[in-house]
Amino acid sequence: MRIECDSCVLRNWNSSDVESLVENANNYNIAISMRDLFPYPYTLEDGKSWIKITSSQEKNCFLAITLDDVAVGGVGLNLGEDIERISAEIGYWLGEKYWGKGITSSALKGIVEYGFNDLGLERIFAKPLEHNTASRRVLEKNSFKLEGIMEKSCVKNGKIYNQALYAIIKK
Repeated sequence: MRIECDSCVLRNWNSSDVESLVENANNYNIAISMRDLFPYPYTLEDGKSWIKITSSQEKNCFLAITLDDVAVGGVGLNLGEDIERISAEIGYWLGEKYWGKGITSSALKGIVEYGFNDLGLERIFAKPLEHNTASRRVLEKNSFKLEGIMEKSCVKNGKIYNQALYAIIKK
């Protein structure tokens, strides 16, 4: 799969991405805002495991964010099941040296269009930590609306946090 975006290209992960994946993902400033499934430190074995997982997906919705065909981040849709099969949760991260350049916003736009147009989704949502203002801005730039604050809804590194629930609905 390949999705051309304004500032990047989204494509399937492949084994040649492992070094750039580990180089960009092995960053505490990224891991602190991610789910616990995103390890820190991020090792070569973690990278190989992630690439293997994404290559075995029936509907591969976990894509590399690339610049000049180098993987610098990731974006994905975790598809809902059963009665929630028309919804998906979006997740994303980008190597810190690429922050502030509009790349994540571009990637979100591309995968949201893919989710609505190719996967038949009606709703895509995200739950960033309430204090993660950069992630929230990226969502807002992509027309996601704040639906509410989920108080004391998650724990990260032993601390309880609120999450902000954002969603975009297919027009």
